[in-house]
Amino acid sequence: MTAHSGLRLLPWAGPGGKPCYLNTDDPEGFMSRLADHIESIQLGMASELLEQVTPVLDDETENGEELRLLASQLAGALRDVLRVAISRGRCHGASLDADEDSGL
Repeated sequence: MTAHSGLRLLPWAGPGGKPCYLNTDDPEGFMSRLADHIESIQLGMASELLEQVTPVLDDETENGEELRLLASQLAGALRDVLRVAISRGRCHGASLDADEDSGL
């Protein structure tokens, strides 16, 4: 399922991990503002995580469990950022079809 014209992909998944869409013409409505706020938090968390990645990867003493946790966090952040990009129409080649199994 690709982003529908006139519908906004929300930054959270619905039941069964399915994408949620908002149908409104009011960018100042409660749900639009809530989605904007959550997107902002998701992008900020991705930015913070990105700042932490290089030192962890450069530390040869990090164990496999810590690296797997970091990889899991990075995958989640990437999913969130991709969802925001699709929602804002800035990720033209991406769709949600290939990512439904991964929880996007």
